[in-house]
Amino acid sequence: MEKSKVYFTNLRATANMNLLQKLEKLVRKAGIEQIDFTGKYTAIKIHFGEPGNLAYLRPNYSKVIADVVKSLGGKVFLTDCNTLYVGRRKDALEHMDAAYENGYNPFTTGCQIIIGDGLKGTDEAYVPVPGGEYVKEAKIGQAIMDADIIISLTHFKGHELTGFGGALKNIGMGCGSRAGKMEMHSDGKPRINKACVACGACAKICAHSAITITDKKAKIDYAKCVGCGRCIGTCHFNAIGAAWDESNDVLNKKIAEYSLAVLKDRPHFHISLVIDVAPFCDCHAENDLPIIPDIGMFASFDPVALDVACADMANQAPIISGSYLAEQVKKQASKDAQDHFVATHPETNWMSCVDHAEKIGIGTKNYELIEV
Repeated sequence: MEKSKVYFTNLRATANMNLLQKLEKLVRKAGIEQIDFTGKYTAIKIHFGEPGNLAYLRPNYSKVIADVVKSLGGKVFLTDCNTLYVGRRKDALEHMDAAYENGYNPFTTGCQIIIGDGLKGTDEAYVPVPGGEYVKEAKIGQAIMDADIIISLTHFKGHELTGFGGALKNIGMGCGSRAGKMEMHSDGKPRINKACVACGACAKICAHSAITITDKKAKIDYAKCVGCGRCIGTCHFNAIGAAWDESNDVLNKKIAEYSLAVLKDRPHFHISLVIDVAPFCDCHAENDLPIIPDIGMFASFDPVALDVACADMANQAPIISGSYLAEQVKKQASKDAQDHFVATHPETNWMSCVDHAEKIGIGTKNYELIEV
């Protein structure tokens, strides 16, 4: 397969060229103008950051991309889908409050924010996955599927389940509705915990009559349950959750198949910033010391090549003393520490995601790095 082009710029700045100007120069050199944006709805998929976390991307970066899209005639919005776990981004109201608190609003970004899967995370489109080995029909936020063009703007960092969080993670997991996220994380069906107050909201929304209220607690009949996850979205007490029983490699492959569902049959473009590379996801309400120094900004039409290029350059970087990675390397003194992300989270294998993404035709791991 022909090598994909990945464009890169470092983080050096001058009085005549600041980082925001460098980002605009990068995406234009990478060919974003090849896309016909005229009158097209364009979704910029981003992670707004869990409040308390300070490693997420500053909103200034998103404004650069939004302004570029508008200059090319596009109708642009920022988006993310609601989370599966308990936190400040599990429904659209809290999610937008969190985004605003972290600096994302129409005044700082130059465009509107739309939560992709709606108020309760149940506004979703069912998208066939051609040749999917694990997912036959992905559950993607409806607003994201309504867009004509997809741009991913990713904070590249470590991740405790997938090794790192790159473009594919941002697209695949991030664009999944709450039910979609459950499908990726779990091979089973929802579970009800002790927080249940028997309010009956889950029973009312279940289309398959699988939930009943018995002995002052909701109970699921798994013979009837189809695993749609709508009960998770409707519960006001965080009493229903996924089984979280999927292996990390299968999770990565499902993320790749969800990414295919999001990207197929429409133009897409991808940007990743390898800065503030914390060991854990921006979903945490805190961020640890970065594990490596800041690297730079990358852009490509190929999210597979982009992820590999970011990982390769990150792995060439020195380890920051005193970081979580430095501690892990010390603990694993007998193991190969050349891969910073495997060393940070030894139970993960990030290659399983990019390998599967390449296999199903999203892109290629082979790339040509072009410095801007």
